[in-house]
Amino acid sequence: MKLVSWNVNGLRACVNKGFNEYFADCDADIFCVQETKLQEGQITLDHGDKYRQYWNYAVKKGYSGTAVFTKKEPLSVTLGLEGEEDTEGRVITLEYADFYLVNAYSPNARRDLSRLEYRLGWEERFRAHLQRLDKHKPVVICGDLNVAHQEIDLKNPKSNNGNSGFTPEERQKMTELLEAGFIDTFRHLHPDVKDAYSWWSYMPKVRERNVGWRIDYFLVSARLAPAVEDARIECAVMGSDHCPVVLELNAATAPL
Repeated sequence: MKLVSWNVNGLRACVNKGFNEYFADCDADIFCVQETKLQEGQITLDHGDKYRQYWNYAVKKGYSGTAVFTKKEPLSVTLGLEGEEDTEGRVITLEYADFYLVNAYSPNARRDLSRLEYRLGWEERFRAHLQRLDKHKPVVICGDLNVAHQEIDLKNPKSNNGNSGFTPEERQKMTELLEAGFIDTFRHLHPDVKDAYSWWSYMPKVRERNVGWRIDYFLVSARLAPAVEDARIECAVMGSDHCPVVLELNAATAPL
């Protein structure tokens, strides 16, 4: 089973920069996007009868938003986290017979860290959501989680220490999530690989020089570790300031 996740930073703009061509070429079983930045009716993606589409739109126009395109119809689809209205369109949960798929776009703490407190509270609720699901069946989590977990996950850790996306508090929340029974699939397969990033600033020549951050992830319940065949970052794919990340699972080697 092949899964793809991509923060497109505006789906309408990304469509004009090769999104549809990449989507067709990769032929994913499940394709998740974050930061769609649109409202219902503002785009039409024609994939024939091959994919079902599920959207979570932000109330604020041109902001946030997530979507999932899946070949296999899920048993159920839930928007947001339990007990709260997801006005920013950040989470979609699809339930399948043998696992849950959670597509997430974590809040950014902002450059001045004015939203750090909100971000940390959201992380607590998000982890609780995943743990509730994990009690019933394995979980596959993907998306822009807006944190570089370890120093190896960004080009300049010393100069960025304490900055949004690399604060001790945000990194600790990722540690707590992994300790709650989930694995970072890329680091599971590639623990020591350096210079592997999924986001680059739009500043001149930053991407060209690969001065990036790895903030886009596929996490899975620990018991799915034997099923992880490949976890990769497709850094050559353009169209956004992020690139797609890919997970391939073998259902024959784990409970899927």
